[in-house]
Amino acid sequence: MKIEERLRTLTQGYIDFIIDSRTELQLPEDWRDVAIRKKDLLCRRDAEVVKCTARVCPSKRLAQTIDYIIHFEYLIKQKDYIYIEEECMERSDILMRDGKVHSVYRIVDEWEEVGRPTTKGKGSGLPYKYNRMEAIKYAEAWWNSRNPRYNNFPDNCTNFISQCLHAGEIPMTGYPRVGNGWWQQNNQWSWSWSVAHSFQLYLTNTPTGPLAEQVKTPEELRLGDIIAYDFENDGRWNHTTIVTGKDAKGMPLVNAHSADSRKRYWSYEDSSKYTPQMKYKFFRILDNVY
Repeated sequence: MKIEERLRTLTQGYIDFIIDSRTELQLPEDWRDVAIRKKDLLCRRDAEVVKCTARVCPSKRLAQTIDYIIHFEYLIKQKDYIYIEEECMERSDILMRDGKVHSVYRIVDEWEEVGRPTTKGKGSGLPYKYNRMEAIKYAEAWWNSRNPRYNNFPDNCTNFISQCLHAGEIPMTGYPRVGNGWWQQNNQWSWSWSVAHSFQLYLTNTPTGPLAEQVKTPEELRLGDIIAYDFENDGRWNHTTIVTGKDAKGMPLVNAHSADSRKRYWSYEDSSKYTPQMKYKFFRILDNVY
């Protein structure tokens, strides 16, 4: 079977299982684990996928390897509430010498990029009033594409969230020191702007904007607030998302890059990066008014 045909078969098998649990699940182990966790999460939320569609888009083809993106759209019903969740799954299929196909996710840990602490500028920073609606509008407009006004990266999650906050009228501070403040300009950027670990350190210690306070539970978050993720609970914060909606039980739905997602359930239990040890930080973004 050609790789393209195999992709279509696997994708349809995944969709059939997500919609109907009676379907026999014959998928690679990583696909199967994600599908089972997603079904379990939906069940615990009293939700179900009533329709699912997928578009397979090859992005790069070499002699024995094909990189591709699968854009899933899930129509989810939860009690009387219906909404659409979207996800772009990035994968590579490699044709082995024995004729078998090795399939892997193509998601890289942002920590490997820089992953250094960041410091604050002195003083109380520039005043602002956070425009949550503009931040959410930006998150919805760019969740599965890249704004050419900014430098964008293969591991783009925190860079995307910083762009959302800046669209919400939070000013940049600290240029041009990469370990100071929160900024991106002139083809340069601070660690806090683009690296998940540095960004959560910045939000945790906040004398200059973006100002934030930690809350204890996801239910306390408002639209436009931020969640940070430590997938392995090893002290290295790997991922960042922005709250763009709430489900029928008042729990956050988030948008993110790497993998590109829209209205995804906040806990990320259906992620290929999920571990049972995963830790979260919940940040409420504050105004900085004198």
